[in-house]
Amino acid sequence: MTGPGPTEWGAAASGVGPWSGPPPDDPRYDPALLRDGDTRNVVDAYRYWAREAIIADIDTRRHPLHVAIENFGHDANIGGVVRTANAFAVDTVHIVGRRRWNRRGAMVTDRYQRLRHHDHTADLLRFAAEAGLTVVAVDNVPGAMRLEQTTLPRNCLLLFGQEGPGISDDARAGAALTVSIAHFGSTRSINVSVAAGIAMHSWISQHADMGRAW
Repeated sequence: MTGPGPTEWGAAASGVGPWSGPPPDDPRYDPALLRDGDTRNVVDAYRYWAREAIIADIDTRRHPLHVAIENFGHDANIGGVVRTANAFAVDTVHIVGRRRWNRRGAMVTDRYQRLRHHDHTADLLRFAAEAGLTVVAVDNVPGAMRLEQTTLPRNCLLLFGQEGPGISDDARAGAALTVSIAHFGSTRSINVSVAAGIAMHSWISQHADMGRAW
């Protein structure tokens, strides 16, 4: 067995086989995974751990960053947003509008990531106000500040709209500020899940403790 590491790079892409030697006396480990092997997409430090134990540990590492995406038209990008949010230990991903979304892009990370649904953008904005979160809309619209030149609030909710129409009028009106990602090519916009990853990483670069990264 390889020791804990930052990613699956210490083990084959297919995971690890059954535990070799006496099983560890640690309640975080899952007896079935120790017996049969662990093929999940988890960092090496969490190999053989029960899902509940992994979630509990991530809960000690979560950042005061929330991410929300409007889902009024069944956006296919939500899975990618959830996967990236999990990688950055985002506190919660908020889905606004339709409850149903394509989980395929999440690559099972939705099992470890906090998710919360809101029927309307107004409900999300109310939650943010009560939680003391500054809402930052991310959209390529006139008047938006450059994300690359903006200090994001530490207690922050990054709000994204749907692919195509972007953030709703309610989201734009309710946000404390709107930022855009600098473009240099011919395309008018970039994929929402890509934009979310860039914005989340900007927050991480400004506020996260890199000593706690894998």
